[in-house]
Amino acid sequence: MEKQHSIPIELVHSALAGGIRKGIDIECLLENSDLSYLHTLLSDAECQRRVSLADFGALLRALWLHLGDESGGFLSRPLKIGTFGMMCHAIISSGNLRRALLRSARYISLVADELTLELTESGTEARLLVHSDNPHQLDESFLVTSIFVVWIRLSCWLIDQPMMLERIKFRFPEPVYVDEFARMFPCRHAFSQTENSVVFSRHLLACPVRQDPETLMSFLSHAPESLLTQFREDDSMTGQVKRLLLPRQGMHTELENMSFETLAEQLHMSTHTVRRRLKDEGSSFQDIKDSLRRDRAQRLLEEQELSIQAIAEQLGFSESAAFARAFKKWTGLSPGAYRAQSGLGV
Repeated sequence: MEKQHSIPIELVHSALAGGIRKGIDIECLLENSDLSYLHTLLSDAECQRRVSLADFGALLRALWLHLGDESGGFLSRPLKIGTFGMMCHAIISSGNLRRALLRSARYISLVADELTLELTESGTEARLLVHSDNPHQLDESFLVTSIFVVWIRLSCWLIDQPMMLERIKFRFPEPVYVDEFARMFPCRHAFSQTENSVVFSRHLLACPVRQDPETLMSFLSHAPESLLTQFREDDSMTGQVKRLLLPRQGMHTELENMSFETLAEQLHMSTHTVRRRLKDEGSSFQDIKDSLRRDRAQRLLEEQELSIQAIAEQLGFSESAAFARAFKKWTGLSPGAYRAQSGLGV
């Protein structure tokens, strides 16, 4: 079974944790959903089989309907069926992505006691945080991952363009299905962190909402489970360019010497086409190179193995002061403040 159209059985186990806490009969649920073959796979601790996205979507829908809870049993207070749809109706007239995210965060605060969404802005970055109390001490990897998948894909749909993610952090430890994260979140991942957060370019918050109540009806016909079963590689122009440049991220000279003409040639497109498509996505060749430099700077600061001066030199800055100015523009923090905030000392 192709990875692009399937998920590992371990992810199914994680998705069922909330339902098991509620005491549902998994075998009965699977049989009533014409998915009885999954019981054999789930019962085999050594099983490494994969499950089709279509069957996974059907399982999620059956679980939610059985529980009357779109959180799948992870929260003490159920999210009644239709909660996601009503939230979408509440945000469809928001005007831009910033207001849509703030309004959705407010909506979640009204219907969920143990779940909070928060949007922060600093420098050129926007950060969406998910606070989960997890009072039942469940494996929350599926719940938190799902929330990010849904909100990112909902945001992309609202503004009708892809979002280039910078990095994502999770409180839970690295799961056994960590390889799936490259497709779900095409950016740098960090586990066992102090927060659940995803960072993306701040300029996207000003993008207008391009959907309306009519397109929303079609969107909701198979949501939210459809959003959780679209684990495909980012095929946007921004994503393609980023993947080509990523191997050069640690080599400043190679990254800077990569010409736009060479890039277009590797993509088998004209420079005009690449430039236009990047512009349509609110990005540019230089923006992507800067994001890779910023990502490497943050990683080096978090590792605490090099001095700030040494990091500046690795990134091609002639002096640490120039690096500090660029880094503060990127993140709103000085390199030293960022390193301290990461809990690694200065």
